[in-house]
Amino acid sequence: MTEILIPAALVGVIGLIAAAVLTLSARFMGIKANEKEKDILDTLPGANCGACGYPGCEAYAKALAGGETDATSLCVPGAEAAARRIAEIMGTEFEGVTKKTAFIRCRGDCTHNKEKAFYNGISSCAAAVGYFGGKGACTQGCIGFGDCAAVCPEDAICIEKGIAHVDPRKCIGCGLCVKTCPNRIISLVTGEEKVYVTCSNTEKGAVTRKKCDVGCIGCMKCQRVCPTEAIKVENNLSQIDYDKCIACGKCAEVCPVQCISAK
Repeated sequence: MTEILIPAALVGVIGLIAAAVLTLSARFMGIKANEKEKDILDTLPGANCGACGYPGCEAYAKALAGGETDATSLCVPGAEAAARRIAEIMGTEFEGVTKKTAFIRCRGDCTHNKEKAFYNGISSCAAAVGYFGGKGACTQGCIGFGDCAAVCPEDAICIEKGIAHVDPRKCIGCGLCVKTCPNRIISLVTGEEKVYVTCSNTEKGAVTRKKCDVGCIGCMKCQRVCPTEAIKVENNLSQIDYDKCIACGKCAEVCPVQCISAK
């Protein structure tokens, strides 16, 4: 019996000693968790969208807590509530957050964009771009298979009549749709812009007109009537300089194809 009890007791003692050593090591030698980083991470919405410029919420929280950045208002989805709380955690002054909303620069739905072929491929915009640009005659506009809608965390994008539409009430401005769109026709706007060009086609006017009847034809009428020279036709497409735009709406009034909208 002694031959069994002694080894068992030794193993038990060794186990207790090892446990005590590990406990003491963890207490005195372990890396303490950064409480600020944890609090910031708990404050962030967890969208991991990258709109802040970091790979995800954890990376942004780590950068703030580690002193790599002092920009507490970079989280667009979290809006002012998150920025205010992060400022409290960091002990800095609160900076306002500019809310942004996704905007689709295309109106070429199935009633305007002519079809060039029957598409029988993968229902993916990214796939269609590599396969003759999809079924629409205009290959620079919205392809309409909903890659943007698939990545939207708030279900703010839907496909109607073959193109994407954004519900600004749901959009949190994370920018995932901007990164996903293979034709790069989605941008984030602040809402302060009152005039928009709803086209992305850079082909010559005659070519564009044959493909889509609401596409920019580069006629320069908008450019000629703008009192502040805020709108110019570059690369066959109207471009607006919002630093100069006064939202008078004259460009929208003279646009023959109505590809400029004024709110």
